[in-house]
Amino acid sequence: MTTSSTMEASNDPSLNSPDAGAKSTHSGPATLHEALAAQKDAYLRLAADFDNYKKRIKRDSEQQAASEKDSFIRDLLPVLDNLERALTCEPSITSNQLRQGVEMTLKHLKVLLHHHGVEPVEDIGLPFDPHRHEAISVRHDPLQTDQTILEVAQRGYRRGDKLFRPSRVIVNDTDYSAGANSGR
Repeated sequence: MTTSSTMEASNDPSLNSPDAGAKSTHSGPATLHEALAAQKDAYLRLAADFDNYKKRIKRDSEQQAASEKDSFIRDLLPVLDNLERALTCEPSITSNQLRQGVEMTLKHLKVLLHHHGVEPVEDIGLPFDPHRHEAISVRHDPLQTDQTILEVAQRGYRRGDKLFRPSRVIVNDTDYSAGANSGR
């Protein structure tokens, strides 16, 4: 019987016509509207899921940043405590003892910055680079090469390869003469 039903199907001209597949997949407008509505619903759900994802990522990122900031502040508080103790010390403490306390506090602060990836930049003797340095003055030193950093007025810092704060420097200018170029 299976063979005869297969033969009957092959003899049916509507099943063998070139547009037979089109007729079977082409449904009425109601079916197309349902399919379009289903696709639109899937799109809206996906868009809402993506929007929720973006909000969650932003919230997580803000929480991470706040947590890191809190951690840094917690690490910084002992340094603040030491400075406050130094200011409340007895008048009988000598300047050497006060200096020693400030040096210890500075060392503690440097260790803290190092722990958080912030390192000082050593610039004396290096060529001036406007991307890494802020020139606050020029001076003439014939023993040094032109555009070399002679003095650092405020130390610069970096975190990794990124400059955190540029150094404020005094730069050698071999053409500079204080008396001749005072209008500079």
